Amino acid sequence: MANLVYKRVSTDQQSTARQNLVLDEAGIEDPVAFEEDPGTSSRLHPLQRPKFRELLTYARPGDTVHISEMFRLVRGTGHILDVLDVLHRYQVALRIHDGAFSAMDLTARHPRTGELLSTVKFMVQTLAAAGELQRDLQRELTYDGLRAAEAKGSKGGRRPAVTAAKTADVRAAYLEGRSIAALARDHGVSRGAIRTAVADLMPDHAAIEEDVPAPELPITLDMPGKVADFLRAAELDDVERAALDQGVTVRRGQGYTLRVTTVPAVHLGLLAHCQPLDGGRGVPAVPAQRKARREYENRVSALTPAGP
Repeated sequence: MANLVYKRVSTDQQSTARQNLVLDEAGIEDPVAFEEDPGTSSRLHPLQRPKFRELLTYARPGDTVHISEMFRLVRGTGHILDVLDVLHRYQVALRIHDGAFSAMDLTARHPRTGELLSTVKFMVQTLAAAGELQRDLQRELTYDGLRAAEAKGSKGGRRPAVTAAKTADVRAAYLEGRSIAALARDHGVSRGAIRTAVADLMPDHAAIEEDVPAPELPITLDMPGKVADFLRAAELDDVERAALDQGVTVRRGQGYTLRVTTVPAVHLGLLAHCQPLDGGRGVPAVPAQRKARREYENRVSALTPAGP
């Protein structure tokens, strides 16, 4: 029976030093370590993280998974219950060595029904909900701080690729006939960044402004929480990320939905990003996630206008 050690940090500026200390103090015999690449987000479902999938492939009945604390592996109630269900099917035990879950046997099942013990499930849900509340409060405080900074004249968001100090030089060179491609090479930025800096100087600027089609009206849809959790860890463009970040969380029993207001094209883009939840390409499908994606697909599909 093997001892499988799982480690993860959320950003590439962090290290696993604290996790190593906790796990070393636990005295685990002959550990087999699986460490995610630095910066692997906790928003990505554990069953879709490369190293945890590798761990599950390596595991055999009777093995034990060791982690320093629960939130190195999971984020939120849904993740915890999904992981416990998979470990139960694989007949693999889970041992947490620090934090609120360290004194609990999370793999305890009813001897006759085989279901997770109700007391364990209650404690898991309670502690996970407390963790989610803490993160929600931190997000609200961050948002309030940004609003206060904006009121004082400080502008948030991504800094422009062409800095204010270089913008004047870029504009002057453009007016002198320097091409956008050449300016992009000179300053080591994309052509789009140069176009942004000189947008009002471009010859077709006025024509573009006169021929802009009427914008789509934003539409509000409820996105299942499991879909939202997956998308928060996905590679989204700025508009899609903004729509997700501005969504309103609505609690529903043990889970939640994210009320997202954006134009239909962005809803369609977000739906396309969550296609992996149906499984395939070596990624195991999680039934609850697949169901959530299809619910979202039905809502997005209803946005398609009927023919005349």
